[in-house]
Amino acid sequence: MANQLAGLTSEQAEASRAAHGSNALSERSTQSFWSKLLGNLGDPMIKILLVALAINVVFAFMGEAEWYESVGIAAAVIVATMVSTLSEYRNENAFVKLQEEASRISAKTWRDGRLVELPIDQLVVADVVLLQTGDKVPADGWVAAGEITLDQSALNGESQEVTKTAAPEAPEEPDFLDASSVYRGSVVLSGDARMVVGTVGNASVYGGIAAELATTDSRDSPLKVKLSDLAKGISRFGYIGGILIAVAFMFRGLVVENHFVWQAIVDSVTSDPAGLAKLTVNALILAVIIIVVAVPEGLPLMIAIVSALNMDKMLKDNVLVRKIAGIETAGSLNVLFSDKTGTITKGALETVVFINDPSRPRATFAEIPEPLAQILGFALTQNSAAVMTGDPAKPEFVGGNSTDRAVLRFVDYQRLAPADARIVAAIPFNSAAKYSATQVVGTHDWTLIKGAPEAILKRCSRRFTETGAIEPLDAAQADGIGREIDVLAERAMRVLAVAVSDEPLAADGLAGEKDLILVGVLGIRDEIRPESVAAIAEVQRAGVQVVMITGDRKDTAEAIADEAGLFDRPDPVTLTSRELREMTDEAVKDVLPRLRVISRALPSDKSRLVALSQELNLVVGMTGDGVNDSPALKKADVGFAMGSGTEVAKEAGDIVILDDNFSSIDRAILYGRTIFKTIRKFIIFQLTINISAVAICFCAPLFGHTPPLTITQMLWVNLVMDTLAALAFGGEPALSRFMDEKPIKRDAPIVSSYMWSAIGVGAAVTFGISLWYVFSGSAFLAAAYFAFFVFIAVANSFNARTESLNLFDHIGENRGFLRVIATIVVVQVALVYLGGQVFDSHGLGLTQWLVVLGCALTIIPADLIRKAIWSRRRGAGGDPIPANDQPAEASLAGSLPSL
Repeated sequence: MANQLAGLTSEQAEASRAAHGSNALSERSTQSFWSKLLGNLGDPMIKILLVALAINVVFAFMGEAEWYESVGIAAAVIVATMVSTLSEYRNENAFVKLQEEASRISAKTWRDGRLVELPIDQLVVADVVLLQTGDKVPADGWVAAGEITLDQSALNGESQEVTKTAAPEAPEEPDFLDASSVYRGSVVLSGDARMVVGTVGNASVYGGIAAELATTDSRDSPLKVKLSDLAKGISRFGYIGGILIAVAFMFRGLVVENHFVWQAIVDSVTSDPAGLAKLTVNALILAVIIIVVAVPEGLPLMIAIVSALNMDKMLKDNVLVRKIAGIETAGSLNVLFSDKTGTITKGALETVVFINDPSRPRATFAEIPEPLAQILGFALTQNSAAVMTGDPAKPEFVGGNSTDRAVLRFVDYQRLAPADARIVAAIPFNSAAKYSATQVVGTHDWTLIKGAPEAILKRCSRRFTETGAIEPLDAAQADGIGREIDVLAERAMRVLAVAVSDEPLAADGLAGEKDLILVGVLGIRDEIRPESVAAIAEVQRAGVQVVMITGDRKDTAEAIADEAGLFDRPDPVTLTSRELREMTDEAVKDVLPRLRVISRALPSDKSRLVALSQELNLVVGMTGDGVNDSPALKKADVGFAMGSGTEVAKEAGDIVILDDNFSSIDRAILYGRTIFKTIRKFIIFQLTINISAVAICFCAPLFGHTPPLTITQMLWVNLVMDTLAALAFGGEPALSRFMDEKPIKRDAPIVSSYMWSAIGVGAAVTFGISLWYVFSGSAFLAAAYFAFFVFIAVANSFNARTESLNLFDHIGENRGFLRVIATIVVVQVALVYLGGQVFDSHGLGLTQWLVVLGCALTIIPADLIRKAIWSRRRGAGGDPIPANDQPAEASLAGSLPSL
């Protein structure tokens, strides 16, 4: 051991570096902003828009199309791509910051018989490093001499401080709870020790995290998968529709107008080539216009708008969105892997119970009778490494460890009588004795003792009563207190015994074996947030499986999980990290539906669970706050980083939970579902217009009529159904009833059967009335049909925004919808009277207006009948829910093999 602790020579260090490598983390190149921008231009919806933009620009230069349509499409592309690119570019810095944080550390190590400071990159295996208070552990290894207290929360997410003592050799495998193991990134809180470096660089736990973060690729979000399928369908519809309409237009010009006489058709082609060319160009222009109308360039813009509007609302609920895709993905979650500390629990130790009499536990200092309260307060405040400062009404605590501060926070300083106490001698807490002791003189000439019950209770022969009197501690009372201690331990509490002695401290500790007077025992733990219990229940009701991942021991983790309500089925499974590692991937997949707790977790466990869940086509969420969580946060479909966590974790995540509260995750899921529902409403509204417009423009030429909408009118309709509709639907409220529905499958089509029924009925009504207009031959056709088409779209917006038979359901919570609709109506009326030659509109009379409005409003009763029929098919009561919104066994278990 002596030779081992002497450190390495320069020659030995070089040999070790050659054999095991250095302590530097591997570097990687990062994508530039422009590379990311080009990548985002490859989005399926964006590709369609770019094709439409290119065609439109060509015709604009030919003078056959309006320039502002090209500008509108370009603006939609720019807004949609820039928002996502900026967010992703900021996230790209996560790995770089991880390396920067690591490289700033220096280490004190022995080289060539001297203690020197070296950059941590220069450390090698077998180096001996001096660790002192405030140092960061520079590599993985073990304590070979001395004793230190560490904060490992950046690595394992647990706020509880751990004590590391000397061991002759390295442990067999990584374990954050091992008594001697230390890991790169931990912080020394107190003590001095010499550690032997056992693992360096990428081979360390910290290096493995860094390497995993560098190579982790996020898969497409559920929304992107759904939109890709929708884009393919729309592009086929638009391109085929455009071609058919061009053919129909040519058919009308060549065949219909020549009365189906073959010779007349041939003569018109051969005798008037200029006319044929003009007819062909007009047919192509019409086809382009139809393609532009069919392509929903407003959809990416709408998603950006609705996300931006909801981001402001979410921020008020302590949810900061970094990636727009993360919002919608949160609403599709099947399984959520959650940290315990600070998310389900408060993240700080608290004294939650005091027991002097086993039959009467006290939850607060105020409940303790006065004489005993004064004794307890004196014993706690005078035997602590922490100190209370400031106003007794609002005390602050400095120094000590988290347990010292938790004990002092229990005391009511306004109630506590002033005391005269001078410290004569003290023994700080150590892991061997398992207690701390302080001898004081003044108000009381006592030795005050606080520590582990097994070290204190066996020395107690007497006890204080609640009146402050001293009486013998009999066997029955001792057994009663022992049983209460067992109960507290089952509830995952740390228990401290508090006692005093009339005897002074001896040089080597307590003087007598049975001379202590028991004051009582304290139950301390990281208490569960009350709001987390309700939030977990709501998330589970929404079909999301919650799995708690913690560095705690298994029994402690199970007690907390049970109290938090995680055991929502009769056969829950809890695994330790070791048990998880011993299982094959297929075995883990089989048990995953019942999995509720992973204890003594390592960083690699989180990433493995995310990967296996994704292989089952589940949408996976992960919470985290430490460096260890970063790869899993990035790999998960949506990563929830805690606001109090490391910068690396926050940048690896999609969403930052500013208050570290599980209830805020619950809100994020609700907002995600709201956004997805809003997108679906917009699609119903837009595809209804798209299909009906393409259908009438295709059929009219076949029957020898010109299309009822002019090119300029189509551009206004396009603006109505894209940008203005996006603004109208973007403010839809988040309703709690959305949490009563099950998650939608990741690969389920975005257009459900319910939506197709709405689109089909709306398009059929619009197309049928349009045909009547075309065949009526009315003199006011152009202006009247233009007004009708816009107003029937306005009426249908009320149908699309709710599945309820009440069209005004929660409409007061989206006043922006009413404002936008009113704006469209006012502008449309103005265009009818003032549009002139540009919009082919010259005003309408009262009778004509009544016909227009009557025809437009027919879509409302038609859709209400459809909703009533659909609701009856789906069962009486409540809003109709689309069939594929509730896939078979929509919970996690439904996506997995039966057990």
